Amino acid sequence: DGQRIATIEHPETQGDAPPHPTLTIRTLAGETTRIDPACQTPCRLAAPAWSPDSRTLAFLVTHDDPAEGTDIETISAPGNTSHKILHFDGTLDALRYGPDGRLAMLATARAHKSLGRAEAGAPLVGEIGGETDEQRIAILDGKSLRFVSPANLYVYEYAARPGGGFVATAAPGDGDSQWWIARLYAFGANGAARILFTPSPREQLTGPTLSPDGKTVAFIGGWMSDFGSAGGDAYTLALDDPAAKPRNLTPGWNETVTALDWHCAPGLTALTIAGPDMALVPLGPTTRPTPLWSAQATVSDLACARQTAAAILSSFTDPPEIMAGPPGHWTKLTHENAGLSAPFTARSITWRNENATVQGWLLSPQGSDTARRPLIVLVHGGPEAAATSRFLPADSPIRALLAQGWRVFLPNYRGSFGQGEAFASASIQDLGGGDWRDVLTGLDAAERAAPIDPARIGIMGGSYGGYMTMWAVTQTHRFAAGFSHAGVSDWLSIEGEAPQPGSDEVNFGGSVYDDPAPYLKASPITHMRAVKTPVLITVGERDLECPMPQSQEFDTALRALGVPEQFVVYAGEGHHFDKSADRADEQNRMLAWFHRWFDRK
Repeated sequence: DGQRIATIEHPETQGDAPPHPTLTIRTLAGETTRIDPACQTPCRLAAPAWSPDSRTLAFLVTHDDPAEGTDIETISAPGNTSHKILHFDGTLDALRYGPDGRLAMLATARAHKSLGRAEAGAPLVGEIGGETDEQRIAILDGKSLRFVSPANLYVYEYAARPGGGFVATAAPGDGDSQWWIARLYAFGANGAARILFTPSPREQLTGPTLSPDGKTVAFIGGWMSDFGSAGGDAYTLALDDPAAKPRNLTPGWNETVTALDWHCAPGLTALTIAGPDMALVPLGPTTRPTPLWSAQATVSDLACARQTAAAILSSFTDPPEIMAGPPGHWTKLTHENAGLSAPFTARSITWRNENATVQGWLLSPQGSDTARRPLIVLVHGGPEAAATSRFLPADSPIRALLAQGWRVFLPNYRGSFGQGEAFASASIQDLGGGDWRDVLTGLDAAERAAPIDPARIGIMGGSYGGYMTMWAVTQTHRFAAGFSHAGVSDWLSIEGEAPQPGSDEVNFGGSVYDDPAPYLKASPITHMRAVKTPVLITVGERDLECPMPQSQEFDTALRALGVPEQFVVYAGEGHHFDKSADRADEQNRMLAWFHRWFDRK
């Protein structure tokens, strides 16, 4: 009803002790109630969902071991005691009440691993590929779950229609690999599936959301690197007309839509990245209207009800707090992090390269405007993602770099979100081309913007940023050292290790089995003779996104050529590290590595 806000919160902790989560309910007047979950072992909370009458809040309780299953708990306002209403032998996600008051969710029975391509993969033993996890839409029917989407489709996101049925993005086969070819489906109340829209090979779908009357679905369509990193144009599709085609509401906009909501204001509202800014924009019928709100900041977890918005807002210098109220006129509801500081300065810089304007961020330790300092170029992953102005937690690697007295440069090279779909898709069939030249000319812009020691410049990144680090040292000797986390060294061999159906064929203009030449041309491993830069390489043992052998190939080549290197594989970890001890060890190695090669200059 737009009167209360539910959040999941925990204090920052040190070491391996898991944080104790709390569910917190706040009224717009500032009254606060904290609820401890019923779980006895270390657990995590997720997906808080209000019932249509606003009297009940449901949420998920997950455990570190997927074999322990998932619980659904509820709390009835205004109480502060939760009750378990279901234990499920598998994983649950995206819990929410439908218009009919029933709980819906995404359920995977007896999951082999935590869901998501960035999570650690299951051990590769036994018959491989014989059985895959199936994430399906389910509803709570009494005291058990009833599946309402077919078993042969892996559902990524969904929205419930009034009167029954669902709209969802889904694809057949292994959910970790097939998102790039997902379609938009309608599922009837009896589970019958109907394809609503099949995107082009150059487009993915995300974020389906239904209009209040259930007659129109809105979604984000565009070229995206990974599920969960949403960005593109905003589309709507009429559901009751079988001949209807999606309508692009933001064609040619020089910004990227990252979220959509029908309840923030009359009509549909988009959250966008526009260069250094984020903005909340009502989507009109023609040209871009005036934003309801815009700032050099980051909005996350936007939620709206009855034209009242709530979100978490932060920037490089402002710690995260909850904002609430009418969009554009919201006020700070919490002051939980008022004591946190950011001992550095941040400025947005732009530069021109090949008829494009490119944007990035230059971070400097406080009081260092005139000091000639080392610089680390940190290349974000994706490439379809963006570095935005967000508060850096205490254990952030960027904070650790700044604490050494070094500057940090975050370029939003072509392929990034923030300048429209044409810019985000500009890296297609040009990996390591224009995007790399954007990074290099951005480094020139950073050197013009602040005093930098040219003999002590490093480069680092993870995932696609790890690839760009590997690529950089094959193209230039400008960097004193590099650090690649979970990079790609060989676009040919990764096709046999982490296939992305549809994605890489678009990126390279065809199948690797028909023409491997473009794959090899963009692979660092085929340009190793030029490398002289020392490189630290880290990767998770069970990384599915950029598998460990990619890093191993690069390290083997460095060793063979006598280039200084260090290679660390972290046991049991995936693309993103779950264990705080592993994250701390990697950060310490990273700092020691750059010090080793900077301090000798």
